[in-house]
Amino acid sequence: MHARRRGGRGTQTGQPMTALLEVDRLSVRYGGVHAVKTVDMAINEGTVVGLIGPNGAGKTSLIDALTGYHRPSDGRVRFGGEDITAVPPHLRTRRGLTRTFQSIELFDDLTVEENLLVATDDVGVISALVELLRARRNSRGAIDWALSVCGLEDVAQRSPKDLSHGRRKLVGVARALARRPRLVLMDEPAAGLDTHESEELGTHLRSLPSEGVTVLLVDHDMGLVLNTCDYIYVLDFGQLIAEGTPTQVREDERVITAYLGGQKAVGNGHG
Repeated sequence: MHARRRGGRGTQTGQPMTALLEVDRLSVRYGGVHAVKTVDMAINEGTVVGLIGPNGAGKTSLIDALTGYHRPSDGRVRFGGEDITAVPPHLRTRRGLTRTFQSIELFDDLTVEENLLVATDDVGVISALVELLRARRNSRGAIDWALSVCGLEDVAQRSPKDLSHGRRKLVGVARALARRPRLVLMDEPAAGLDTHESEELGTHLRSLPSEGVTVLLVDHDMGLVLNTCDYIYVLDFGQLIAEGTPTQVREDERVITAYLGGQKAVGNGHG
């Protein structure tokens, strides 16, 4: 598959790597609406890859198809070399493919730490609290790691309702990481964040490949995407119109016209 060579370069060697996630001519339809049209993508292990586009471009529809929340009408999805097109969401999670959602939806009557525990091992709230009291080694290790990666150790015993919006967003990220995924798909994690909070989020995202986690970042914050990602795909009306390094995407006239309103994006990028 030709997309295998795309999706960024390995962070360790700088050489092309075999794709962790491969998307082959994927299409998504909702009745008569063709939300995603024959998309090819590849995400290499050990990279942060961006997916951008205007509102209604099909980004969330694509994420839903990749994570099993909506069955594609055509095309294939492979993860770790395995065809997972028909695999349900919970089994994709067990294979190491997780996601965040635009809405935070945290349990405000639990602590931050307990919110992360609920996300592990497919357990309910009550049994998760029992596991917390038992301090099971595997769950504790993953939770402590997720809290550390997201810089949340100091608020582990606090309720999410007592945190700033930015730190609540980080709890959502940490919850997705609590299962030690190979790939996490992040749907608008910077929505509602101020500049400082967005920069802090970017710092945490850049650290994930060194922790063994590959990232697909979907966001409207162009500064975050251009300064964080190794490689970027651009959707418009359900179709890929451009791809490349942040520098290439920033200078692409199709992106400037379709997404940036005719003005070049800001950001240093990694390309």
